[in-house]
Amino acid sequence: MEEPCGVGAAAPRGRDVEEPKQGSVLFLGGNEVKSSAVVKYSSAPPQAAFARLQEKTDLKLPPANWLRESAKLGPAGTTILGNSKKSKPFSSFGMAYDFIDSVGNDVDVVSDSENIKKLLKIPYSKSHVSMAVHRIGRTLLLDELDIQELFMRSSQTGDWTWLKEFYQRLIDQKWQRKKKSKEHWYQKAILSKFLYYSINGDGAAQPVPSTSEQHQEGPVSGESDEAGRASWPAPFEMPSSLSEDPGASNQGLKNDFVRNILWTFEDIHMLVGSNMPIFGGGRYPAVSLRLRDNNKPINVLTGIDYWLDNLICNVPELVMCFHVNGIVQKYEMIKTEDIPNLENSDFSTKVIKDIAQNILSFLKSNCTKEGHTYWLFKASGSDIVKLYDLTTLCEETEDKYQNPFTMPVAILLYKVACNMMLKKNQNKKHYGTIRTLLLNCLKLLDNGRHPQIIASANYMLSELFQLDEPKKEDNTDFPINGNSDESYSEEEEEMPDSDENGSYSNSSDPPDDNKAVAIIKSVGELSVPEKYKSVHRIRPSCAFPVCHGTEERCRLVLNYVLEGLKSVDSSVKKEGDLPAADPSTPIPLKYEDESTSGGPECLEKQMALFLDKMGSFQKGKHSSQSGMIPGSWQFKMKLQLILKSSKAYYVLSDAAMILQKYGRALRYIKLALQCHDTYCCLCASMLPEVLVFLCQCLTLCGDIQLMLAQNANNRAAYLEEYHYQTKEDQEILHSLHRESRCQVFAWATDLSTDLECQLSISCKCYEAAYEILLFSNLKSQNPEQHIQVLKRMGNIRNEIGVFYMNQAAAVQTERAVSKNVSTTEQQLWKKSFSCFEEGIQNFESIDDATNAALLLCNTGRLMRICAQAHCAAEGDFKREFSPEEALYYNKAIDYYLKALRSLGKRDVHPAVWDSVNWELSTTYFTMATLQQDYAPLSRKAQEQIEKEVSEAMMKSLKYCDIDTVSARQPLCQYRAATIHHRLASMYHSCLRNQVGDEHLRKQHRVLADLHYSKAVRLFQLLKDAPCELLRVQLERVAFAEFQMASQNSSAGKLKTLFGALDVMAKTKGAFQLIRKELVAESEQVGKEKHAENPSPSDSSTSLNKEEVLKLLGIFESRMSFLLLQSIKLLTSTKKKVGGANEEEAALKTNKHVYSLLLRASANKSLALLERVEVILNLLEQLAQGSEAGNGGIQ
Repeated sequence: MEEPCGVGAAAPRGRDVEEPKQGSVLFLGGNEVKSSAVVKYSSAPPQAAFARLQEKTDLKLPPANWLRESAKLGPAGTTILGNSKKSKPFSSFGMAYDFIDSVGNDVDVVSDSENIKKLLKIPYSKSHVSMAVHRIGRTLLLDELDIQELFMRSSQTGDWTWLKEFYQRLIDQKWQRKKKSKEHWYQKAILSKFLYYSINGDGAAQPVPSTSEQHQEGPVSGESDEAGRASWPAPFEMPSSLSEDPGASNQGLKNDFVRNILWTFEDIHMLVGSNMPIFGGGRYPAVSLRLRDNNKPINVLTGIDYWLDNLICNVPELVMCFHVNGIVQKYEMIKTEDIPNLENSDFSTKVIKDIAQNILSFLKSNCTKEGHTYWLFKASGSDIVKLYDLTTLCEETEDKYQNPFTMPVAILLYKVACNMMLKKNQNKKHYGTIRTLLLNCLKLLDNGRHPQIIASANYMLSELFQLDEPKKEDNTDFPINGNSDESYSEEEEEMPDSDENGSYSNSSDPPDDNKAVAIIKSVGELSVPEKYKSVHRIRPSCAFPVCHGTEERCRLVLNYVLEGLKSVDSSVKKEGDLPAADPSTPIPLKYEDESTSGGPECLEKQMALFLDKMGSFQKGKHSSQSGMIPGSWQFKMKLQLILKSSKAYYVLSDAAMILQKYGRALRYIKLALQCHDTYCCLCASMLPEVLVFLCQCLTLCGDIQLMLAQNANNRAAYLEEYHYQTKEDQEILHSLHRESRCQVFAWATDLSTDLECQLSISCKCYEAAYEILLFSNLKSQNPEQHIQVLKRMGNIRNEIGVFYMNQAAAVQTERAVSKNVSTTEQQLWKKSFSCFEEGIQNFESIDDATNAALLLCNTGRLMRICAQAHCAAEGDFKREFSPEEALYYNKAIDYYLKALRSLGKRDVHPAVWDSVNWELSTTYFTMATLQQDYAPLSRKAQEQIEKEVSEAMMKSLKYCDIDTVSARQPLCQYRAATIHHRLASMYHSCLRNQVGDEHLRKQHRVLADLHYSKAVRLFQLLKDAPCELLRVQLERVAFAEFQMASQNSSAGKLKTLFGALDVMAKTKGAFQLIRKELVAESEQVGKEKHAENPSPSDSSTSLNKEEVLKLLGIFESRMSFLLLQSIKLLTSTKKKVGGANEEEAALKTNKHVYSLLLRASANKSLALLERVEVILNLLEQLAQGSEAGNGGIQ
C-alpha cells in the first residue's frame, strides 16, 4: 500500500517502485490548484509527536543529544543543516536509478525539492540560480550546479577550467568565492538545536557547557564545506561491475533522501526528493515544524517555501515556533491552505502554477538533445535567465570527459534503455526510443574507458532488430517517422520560436549572449499564463529505422555486433604470442579440390571428430586463445555477441537460399557455423536452445549443399559468390580467430565441384543435426525440428540412391551386350539399395506414408534396372527370359505393392497412388512381354508360359486405370489396348498351333475374339494410333480366315466372309487418320519449299511410312482375297438355289469393288496418299453395298 507522506508508518528500506494513487485536491487561497503526493519510498522513522518547548527556553544552549544520530530525525539529525540539508550535485541521478521505470516516460521532472522550490521562486527572488539540466526521453533531471564549489575544485584539480574562464569572461569578470556570514551559521545552529530539543521528549534538555558550543560551531561549518567539496566526483570514475550489479553506484549517485515522492502539481508529474522532518501531533496526523525570529516578519519567499514543502510532502498543517534572540516565545498552528494568505507573505497559488508550467515548457523546448548537459543560470540581482549547452561549449574547448555529468548521464541513458528492453516484448513501439537512448549513450562514451557499457549497448541495439520475424512487410509495428538518430530532427531543433511563445532571440542583447541556447529576458514573463508553450513536445516513441529487407536488417545487426566485439577485444589483454591478424586483409576461405578431399570416406572421419567434440562440449571443456577469463564480463558479452552474429548470418543464408543464390548462402552459413564454433570453444555448457540453433544451421547447410548439387550448371557463379567477402565479415572473423581456429565445421561448408561429394556432405549435415538432437535429449522437446531433420535425411538418401541408380544404368548402357554384369554395377546397386532402405526407415519412423511410398517405388525401379542388366547377359541367338530377370521383376513388384500398402488408399495422395499403380502395371506388362517374346521354352512348357503371360497381362490391366481423367489417361488406354492385342494374338497363335482338345480350342477362340474387340474399341478412342488399329483389324481378318478354313458349309463360310469384310469396312476410321496425317505432312513440305529458311520437319509426329506401306500391302491382298472368295461363294450359291435380290446386290457390289481394287493394284505409279484415297473410296462403296445386301445374308 502507498501512504501519504504525513501518515507516519515507515516504508521498508528498499527502492521498490509503487503505482501512484490519486491524492486529495486542495483549495488554497481561493484559487483551485490540484496537488497530490504519493510516497514511493521512505526511510523515515515512525513519526513521533514533537515536544512543545517551554516558554523562555534558550535555544543558544545546545541540548545534551545535539548532533548525535537520532532515529526520530533520521539522516537530518547528523548535521546542523537540518531540513535545509545541502543537495548533492547528482541527487536526481540517484533517484532516477532507483525509479528507472518512471524515467523517460511517466515523469516530467526528477529533482531535489530544494531545486523545485528555487525554480518556482525565480520571479520573487533576487538570488542567483544555477542548475544543470539533462533530458532522458520526456524526463528532465534538475541538479544544483554550485559554481563556487565547482571553481574551488577547479583551482585544486584543473577540471572545469574552461567553464571558469567562460564564466569570468561573460558573466562575472571579478569572480571570487563568497564566504557565508557568521549570522548564516548562527541561524543554522539555532534551528538544529531547536529540532533536537523538540525530539528530546521532556522539553527541558540539559544544556552542555558553553565552551562546548564554541567548540562545536567552528568545526561544523568547516565540516560542511568539506562535505560539499567531497560530493563532487572525479570526472572519469564509473560504477564498477555495472552489468553485474545495476544497483551499485558510487561517485555521489546515491539516493540519500529520506523520502522519494511522486508529486503531481496540476498536469506536471515530478519525482521529488525531500528530507523535511515530519512530526505527529495535534488534530492532524502530520505536521511540519518551523522556527521563526519574532522580530522578522514572514516574507513571500519564506511563505512559498513553507507552502511548497507541505504540498510536496502532503502535510496538512504547519507548527511555527517564534523566538527572540534564541529565547522561545510562543507556538502557532497554521493550515497548509492558509499559508498563501499570511500577513506580509500573501501570494497567488495560480501564479505559482503558471510559473511551474512556463519554466517546464521553456526547458522542454530548449533542452532537446539527450546526453547534453544544459546550464540554467540567473545571476544574483538579474532579471535575465539564460540556458547554455555546456556539452557543446566543452567540446569546443576541451575533452568531453572534462564534464563530470558525462558518465552519470551515459549510465542513466543505458539503464533506462535496459529497463525498457526488459519489457520490449510487451510493446515494440518502444524500440525507437530504446535505440535513441542507446545511440545517445554511445556518443558520450569512450571505448578506451568504458568498453563494457559500449559492448553491452551495441548488443542491445542488435537485439532490437528481430531476426526471426515472419517474412512479411517489415516494421509494421513501428510508426514510420523518418530515420533520425535523435528524437528531434535538426529542423525542429533550430526552429525559431514565435513571439507568443516567448522571445528567445538575442539580437538586442550584448554580444556575450550568443553562447546561450535560449534566454528569458525578464523573470516577470514567467508569471504570465501560458507565456511559454512547449513547441517541441517529447514524442511518445522515436523513429525506428525502416529496413527494406532481411539483408539490410541483418547487416545493421552485424554492424552493432562488430562494434561490440571491438570493445570486448580492445579490453582483453593478450596473453602469449597470439599472431595479430590485419583486419583489412581477407581471411582466405579454405577451398579444396575434390581430388584431394578424400571423398565420403574422409567425411566420415570429420563427422566422427565433430561429434566427439560435441560430446566434449557437453562435458564442459572450453578454452580461449585470447586469454579471456571465464566468468568475466568480456567472456559473457563475447558469447552473446558471437551467438547474435551467428543468428544474423543464418538468417542471411536463409534469405540467399530463397533467392537461389546458393554460393552466397553457403558463404553465410559458413560464417554462421564459424561463429558457432567459436561459441562452442568458449562456452562451458551448451544451452538447449543453442544446440537447437546449431541443428537448424546444419540443416540449412545440408539444404544448400543439396541445391548446389542439383544446380551444377551455375557452378562458376556460385564459386564467385562463395569467395566474396565484405570488410565487416573479415573483421568479425578476425575477432573469432582470437578465440578459435573455426575449423570444426569446415567439412560441411566447403564448396566441392563433385556431385557425389556434395550429396554426401548434405547427408552428413543432416546426420550431424540428428545426432545432436539424439545425444542432447532434445528430440522430445523439439518434435517439429526432429521431424524436419528426419524428412531431410530421408530425402537426401533418396537423392543419393537415385544418383547411384542412374550411374548403374549409365554403366549398363555403355557395357557391350554380350558381357556379364560388372562388379562396378553391383557395387552401385548395393549403395543405391542401402540409401533407399535407410530413407524408407527415416520416413516410416515419422509416419510419412507418401514419401515412404515414393522411396519404395524408386527401389522397385532399381530392381527393374537390375533385371534389365541380366536380360542382356546372353546373346540374342539363344535369348530366353532368365530366372534372374524373373527374380528382380518379382522383387520390383513386391516393392510397388508395399508402396500401395504404405499409402493405404488413393485419397492419401492421388498423384503418388496413380504413379505407383502405373509403375506396377508397367512392371507386369514388361515381364509378360518379355516372357511372351523370349519364351523360356528350355525350362517351361508352352502352356505354363502362356498361363503366366496371361496372368501377368491381366494384373497389368488391373493396375492400369483407363477411366480416371488425367494426363496419363491416353497412355493407360494405349497400354490396355496393347495388352488386349497381345492376349488376342497369343490366343490366336494357340488356336493355330493346337491339336486335339476341342473345349480348349473353343475357349481360346472366344478369348481371342473378346480381346481383339476390346483392343479395337480402345485403339479407336485414341487419335494417334491408326497403324496399331489397322494391325489389330488385319489380325481379326486373319482370325476370320483361319476360322473359315475349318468350315465346310457354304452358308457358314459366307457368313464368316461377310463378317471379315465388315471388319475391313470398319478400318475406314484408321485410314482417315492416316490420310489426315499424310495431308498435313505434304502441306508442311509445301510451306517449307516456299520458305526462305526451311526448318527440319518434326519427325516425332510424322507417320512411320514404311509401316503404313507394309500394312497397306497386306490390307490390299487380304481384301482382294476376301472379295474373290465372296464372289465365288455367292456365284455358286446363286446357281444352286436361285438368286435372292440381296445376294445379287452384294455380288454386284463385290465384283465392282474387286475390279477397282485390281486396277489400283496394277497401277504402280500411285503415291501413298493416292493409294489411301483409293482404299477409302472402295471401303465407302463396300459399306453401301453391304447395307443393301446385309438383310439376306444371315
